[in-house]
Amino acid sequence: MALRDLVADTRPLRNEHFRRLWLANIVTVIGAQLTVVAVPAQIYADTGSTAYVGLTGVFGLVPLVVFGLYGGALADAFDRRTILTITTVGLIATSGLFWLQALLGNSNVWVLLLLFAVQQAFFAVNQPTRAAVYPRLVDADLLPAANALSMTISTAGAIAGPLVAGILIPFTGFAWLYLADTLSLLATLWAVVRLPRLPIQGVTQSPGLRSVFDGFVYLRTQPVLLMSFVVDIIAMVFGMPRALFPEMAHLNFGGPSEGGTAFALLFAAIPAGAVIGGVLGGWVSHIRRQGLAVVVAIVVWGLAMAGFGVAAAVALHASGATRTAMLVVALVMLAIGGAADMASAALRTAMLQSAADDSVRGRLQGVFTVVVAGGPRIADTAHGYAAAAVGAATTAAGGGILVVVGVVVAAIAVPSFVRYRVTAHVAAR
Repeated sequence: MALRDLVADTRPLRNEHFRRLWLANIVTVIGAQLTVVAVPAQIYADTGSTAYVGLTGVFGLVPLVVFGLYGGALADAFDRRTILTITTVGLIATSGLFWLQALLGNSNVWVLLLLFAVQQAFFAVNQPTRAAVYPRLVDADLLPAANALSMTISTAGAIAGPLVAGILIPFTGFAWLYLADTLSLLATLWAVVRLPRLPIQGVTQSPGLRSVFDGFVYLRTQPVLLMSFVVDIIAMVFGMPRALFPEMAHLNFGGPSEGGTAFALLFAAIPAGAVIGGVLGGWVSHIRRQGLAVVVAIVVWGLAMAGFGVAAAVALHASGATRTAMLVVALVMLAIGGAADMASAALRTAMLQSAADDSVRGRLQGVFTVVVAGGPRIADTAHGYAAAAVGAATTAAGGGILVVVGVVVAAIAVPSFVRYRVTAHVAAR
């Protein structure tokens, strides 16, 4: 494979519609992260209570699940450009209301939480619709590259946004961050309204509970697509150790209890690895046996998480240079895991987009949104309880091993997933 094949495949950007969406997302994703940081920061500033901050998880996850599923049904019933336009306007409106309440000096936490829930509802409808649009813009063999490009920007924004917000809040306050998010969304609106009409190809039905249920029925008859969700759940529930980072940063790597450098580096390592994996992810466009590649990527993720746990265990009983060296090893393991997760996500999304009928893509992307959001949150709870029983390092290492075992068993149980090959077709433009 030539060196140029390792660098991100930018061929999807030749499509003017995808290119506009991607360029707009560079601006929008940083703005969105400003709000993601500002909301809990404002809640804590107003209440001084981490319990109220914790409610953002509930107020964010519930509408994400409900409207992620229902939003997929909407995306399979109406012109997708219309859905994207409406939800983008809704996101702009809620961001504007965040700005207004901060400008007026609001200190009512329930106003903030309600606005956050409404914003997440619009987001939950917008995301599966956007993902369902990609197969109509780029050819099937370029879908992994298109998803890798989009995910790289999103992940980079998840790193840059909090850093920028953390620096700016003491100087600008919250209102200016919300205003920046509001203005950045105008770039996405510009890209969306310039899309062509995107009516559903195939039989449509009225959105509702029956439509959502029919999406699950369709998924049950497609073992390859069903497995794309199962292996992701295995990877995230057993392998995502982020809930352990505060304890490990303090006890294993010698950082202060309130945070510190080790704490920040642990949280940044996985997304940093994902960004590197995206930048050097040109090879995903050359993969034909996508199912096998996903299994290999998740095995690498599991082994990396196991290696992270082992490094943390060694650091627990070390000091000085040895502890610092183990922190470096731990960060490298997390970064490798992040790169592997980027490859897995790009390929799984491409499989979902290319193998599903256009008439059900929205609903399946809605399920994908729920799985991606829900898996790590389940992992947070499971890892927290496990760490209390056997220790954080053992939990991380054991979880990584369980990922490897689980995904290998799943691959053996459903061999059609491992045998799946991409079938090229030309996107309908």
